Amino acid sequence: MTNDVKEIFGSGSAGAPPAPPAPAALAAKVRTLAPSMTRSMQRVAEAVAADPAGCAALTVTGLAELTGTSEATVVRTARLLGYPGYRDLRLALAGLAAQQQSGRAPAITTDIAVDDPIADVVAKLAYDEQQTLADTAAGLDTVQLAAAVTALAGARRTDVYGVGASGLVAQDLTQKLLRIGLMAHAHSDPHLAVTNAVQLRSGDVAIAITHSGSTGDVIEPLRVAFERGATTVAVTGRPDSPVTQYADHVLTTSTARESELRPAAMSSRTGQLLVVDCLFVGVAQRTYEAAAPALSASYEALAHRHRAGRRSP
Repeated sequence: MTNDVKEIFGSGSAGAPPAPPAPAALAAKVRTLAPSMTRSMQRVAEAVAADPAGCAALTVTGLAELTGTSEATVVRTARLLGYPGYRDLRLALAGLAAQQQSGRAPAITTDIAVDDPIADVVAKLAYDEQQTLADTAAGLDTVQLAAAVTALAGARRTDVYGVGASGLVAQDLTQKLLRIGLMAHAHSDPHLAVTNAVQLRSGDVAIAITHSGSTGDVIEPLRVAFERGATTVAVTGRPDSPVTQYADHVLTTSTARESELRPAAMSSRTGQLLVVDCLFVGVAQRTYEAAAPALSASYEALAHRHRAGRRSP
């Protein structure tokens, strides 16, 4: 086992620098990464997301003065967001500003108040869910996604790790894979997860689902699977988190801003389910000749349960 760990933002071939995010993905990237930034870096990120046109017109010194930070902080923030330097970030800001001026709605997050009418709660949650889905789609690395799909489609066995809300997402993925005839198991018990991970080898796949990327009960079995030679995938909202050290492929999710009545587990689940659905559909496409009859057979096997309660006309 090598002591080297995977590159956090590596998304192409070995040694190739990752492509900077497109302008449309910039706001999503800020929302995803801001919670893990230092406060000074957060000020820079929030400024560029709130006023891309204004910040695009500023030099690195100007943006540092505007945010009360340093030029070094501005450059570090640009790099954390996926841009080689501040010049590249300015170009993306200009592109984002042009998109917004062409009529696209600005990206906003609406908090839910304790005294909000239920109709407002529905509207705000629906908006945030839509925003989370759009942000996740915009920031999802399709190269990494395609590689994960390829590994899943050819896997002898797939183990999926997740606890809490992420554990529900893990169960959702394994249930889908089972219905198209693939061997898959979801593990929320950390001891069982590790003892199963020990049995994995090359040709198997292990997937860790953790929004924070720092859940030890999920990281540990993924590390074991990684060491055993399985292809490993991390689905996380923090692309610089510990779980990515043991991931061959990193799929980043977005989330709405956490609030008192909307914990991270709620909004993170939305992005995770989108990624899970993308994985499933991609695998079903790759294995269509076997997947289609398996899916039909599972529907047929359960059909009588859906008809049992119906009355005759």
